[in-house]
Amino acid sequence: MIRMLDDLIRGQEQKLWETARRIVPHITPDDLLQPNDFPKLEMNPYFRHEEGILDGLRMAKAALQAEKMSTL
Repeated sequence: MIRMLDDLIRGQEQKLWETARRIVPHITPDDLLQPNDFPKLEMNPYFRHEEGILDGLRMAKAALQAEKMSTL
């Protein structure tokens, strides 16, 4: 399950990067750590939607890892 989430996260990171590049062509991967520095990203509902999907996938992975640790 964790491997599947890792694959989904990598795919969503790529999708988010491609989306950001369409909106702000000069953006760097580090810039995506603080997208609020770019008003065009901050105000773009499609970018925010894709960012939310990535956050949800990361939270699901963290929850599964925490559950696994609590059963050890």
